[in-house]
Amino acid sequence: MTTFDELLAVAPTPAPAPDLGRSTDELKRLKEELSRGPDPEATRRQHAKGKLTAPERLRLLFDEGTFTEIEPLRRHRATGFGLEDRRPHGDGVMTGWGLVHGRTVFAYAHDFRVFGGALGEAHAQKIHKVMDLAEAAGAPIVGLSDGAGARIQEGVTALAGYGGIFRRNTRASGVIPQISVILGPCAGGAAYSPALTDFVFMVRGTSQMFITGPDVVQAVTGEKITHDGLGGADVHAGLSGVSGFAYDDEAECLSDVRHLLSLLPQNNRELPPVAHGADPADRRTDALTSLVPADPQRAYDMRAVIEEIVDDGDYFEVHEAWAQNVVCALARLDGHVVGLIANQPTALAGVLDIHGSEKAARFVQTCDAFNIPLVTLVDVPGFLPGVDQEHNGIIRHGAKLLYAYCNATVPRISLVVRKAYGGAYIVMDSRSIGADLSFAWPTNEIAVMGAEGAANVVFRREIAASDDPDATRARLIKEYKSELMHPYYAAERGLVDDVIDPGETRAVLIRSLAMLRAKHVALPERKHGNPPV
Repeated sequence: MTTFDELLAVAPTPAPAPDLGRSTDELKRLKEELSRGPDPEATRRQHAKGKLTAPERLRLLFDEGTFTEIEPLRRHRATGFGLEDRRPHGDGVMTGWGLVHGRTVFAYAHDFRVFGGALGEAHAQKIHKVMDLAEAAGAPIVGLSDGAGARIQEGVTALAGYGGIFRRNTRASGVIPQISVILGPCAGGAAYSPALTDFVFMVRGTSQMFITGPDVVQAVTGEKITHDGLGGADVHAGLSGVSGFAYDDEAECLSDVRHLLSLLPQNNRELPPVAHGADPADRRTDALTSLVPADPQRAYDMRAVIEEIVDDGDYFEVHEAWAQNVVCALARLDGHVVGLIANQPTALAGVLDIHGSEKAARFVQTCDAFNIPLVTLVDVPGFLPGVDQEHNGIIRHGAKLLYAYCNATVPRISLVVRKAYGGAYIVMDSRSIGADLSFAWPTNEIAVMGAEGAANVVFRREIAASDDPDATRARLIKEYKSELMHPYYAAERGLVDDVIDPGETRAVLIRSLAMLRAKHVALPERKHGNPPV
């Protein structure tokens, strides 16, 4: 029979009592290991590609020392294909929040050094978590994308993770600002999340976005093209319009992301931040009289007009390289953020076309969603004529801009800088579609079409029957202008609130916006509208 002493001799040694100090030391060692990141060789490879690591990008985005990471210890639970032996903490994405110019912003950043930034179940759940927190806290979210798409080894669970992201993008649309920064590959289904956000930034040489890569394109269509040629930064900033911005390096890109955030409200229940400067509200803008030629056929750069009007000449242009016949920009007037939409006479004479209409419509919707007043500078000769435009749906695409303006409830002011002809005049936020105030300069021409074209239509028979058609045409054009196109014709009929001195433009706009700041519009009860797409 075993004695009590013999039982004690073979009994297992009891585990040491929990020690908070020892546990804290273990946690500290683990956190230090996490801060060092994965294999240093992976970091070297990332830098060799001209790319920063996820922690380096977050340090550039946020105010110094303010980023708080969440779920840094998260690990995947997948098995098969060797995944059970590779379970790094963080699972290839950093998530959390911090301050940008002193205001809360949420972010997630793919870490290409871990699984190539590929999205698996745990990875996706971390992004879902931070997106939910951003919506609940009413703060912007920034996604720093640098990933190889869905994690193939996890199969359909990875794809479901993308579905959760898309659903949250859509739910947060118009509620909080969503910004996508493409800093590496973004292919396949992953590309749809940026497309659902408000602004997309890219970096030349390292950013690519496409649904199917060059190899698949060549296999299916026979077309041979590089990654950059198919979906690089300049392609999407200048041709497709998917990206609003393209930069030469990540530091410059993230600096402008910070600047954009300084112009946006935290959410749709707030106004954008006010930043009063030294530029007087009543500063005269007499330079405008020399910047804009009176001759409607002569081109000029509308950006120079914007610089003269806004605070300190500073504005932030969106989609600068795409649809250049329309300028869309954020700026400040007396410290308050405004959205500027303007025809650009140096590109296609400032006409509206398919891309220009889409660009302006999207910008109007974004400003309206985030309580940013709209100022429209009009110098438009009409819609671009042509078989391609008609066959590709200029009617449908032009209606997008019309719908966006008519649906907007923020303060809306239009200024006819020089000419406004035909349906394009109506679409560019005229009084008839709901602009709160409409102003014009004394050289404005508001008409169905230009005098030359109108005379050829109205007086066609008289000109044809004349002994001197050229002299008759010139006389009738002059008569048409004096009767229907003089600067005060629209004002006399209440279609323009006032004809103003160009030198008073800035002061008039600032006073008008101050009056409209408390504007409130009650929309009809409905689930949602059905805009043209």
